Amino acid sequence: MEFTTVLFYVFSAILIFAAIRVITDSNPVHAALFLVLAFCTAAGLWMLLKAEFLSIVLVLVYVGAVMVLFLFVVMMVDIKLSNLREGFWGYLPLAATIGVVIVLEMAAVLFRGFWKSHTQVPEGAAMIGNTKELGKLIYTDYLYAFEIAALILLVGMVAAVALTMRKRKDSKYFSPGDAVKVKSGDRLRIVKMKAVAREDQTPAAPAAEQK
Repeated sequence: MEFTTVLFYVFSAILIFAAIRVITDSNPVHAALFLVLAFCTAAGLWMLLKAEFLSIVLVLVYVGAVMVLFLFVVMMVDIKLSNLREGFWGYLPLAATIGVVIVLEMAAVLFRGFWKSHTQVPEGAAMIGNTKELGKLIYTDYLYAFEIAALILLVGMVAAVALTMRKRKDSKYFSPGDAVKVKSGDRLRIVKMKAVAREDQTPAAPAAEQK
């Protein structure tokens, strides 16, 4: 057995264990840390498959940015751990069914790839590396798909901001629609008032008469 095969089985075992702990651990902070472990081991599997770009992106984007932010949010938000386990067994049959369907779909895709005897390799990939070749394809043949993905991420950011600024008791809520409809006359109103002397203010001394 080759060393890469041993690494594959080791990473796979760690990945399965971490994924199970993500959904079974009662502490959300521990579940987030197990998810970070799952991402790191998945990046190792991508590296064994010679997909360096996907491996580095998985570590930098998901582990380095998304999961760290998610972990800070989980640690700062006061979550009642007793409410997290409510209804777990009720949703288990549906979740198991969806998981089985996903596994069957992935198995069908993988077996279809294994049936091919010869795989066509892009020209020049052996010399310049697959990361550079992937970058060239993204910004040439798949430029529109890349821009559509960027727009989808932008919509997700706007949705996250909208959900955060929703009306709650502990937040200063304002309607973006009402803010857009406001005119300049509604923002500033000039009021004329008569001058009123304060009672505690002593009157000014009269000016000295000229001799």
